Amino acid sequence: MISVVTASYNEAENVPRLAERLRAALGGLEHELILVDDSSPDGTADVASRYFDRVIVMDHAGQTACLLEGIRSSRGDLVVTIDADLENPPELVPLMLQAAKAMGCDVLVASRTVLPRPLEIVASSTLGRLLGVSDLFSNFRVYRKSLLADYALKLGETFGCELLAASRLRGARVCDVLYRPPPRRRNPRIGGALRANARAAMAWLKCMYFYLA
Repeated sequence: MISVVTASYNEAENVPRLAERLRAALGGLEHELILVDDSSPDGTADVASRYFDRVIVMDHAGQTACLLEGIRSSRGDLVVTIDADLENPPELVPLMLQAAKAMGCDVLVASRTVLPRPLEIVASSTLGRLLGVSDLFSNFRVYRKSLLADYALKLGETFGCELLAASRLRGARVCDVLYRPPPRRRNPRIGGALRANARAAMAWLKCMYFYLA
């Protein structure tokens, strides 16, 4: 059983296509699709209920908490996390699963070949390098569920960084593969350039302290 988890906020227009592309990519593999919605006002959860196997609604918990909730509630031994905005190509999921198996990974990160924000480059060249990945904030990942099944968040919102650092601290073998991302949408969820870099900087610093302390 392969579980696929996505965290969503105001993604009602994207979740049908995401589910359809995931189903097609996973083909004959036994799988489940889980969407964890962060109380979207645009009705994402209602739309997703027609396409996903399970929909969980959280009360403005943030992306990291939503991803962790999806991982913990999944039934598969392997869990794929993917963004809901279609910036992570669902067609790559089978290749990621194959790579994780071939490389003996507990966590595999699909890292973008181009990082859009200066802070992401700095964070990935520092903490990312320590963790063994070239894209610290990519949440296009494969996890062995047992790593995080009993984990409780400690840092608040870190855009998935804490999940990677916690897995490494728990002895996970972390692997990295590269992919070329499609063009980014005009209004990314994290916000404009200044706000996005500030929020990413806070997440990076919290994770650095957590990992190195």
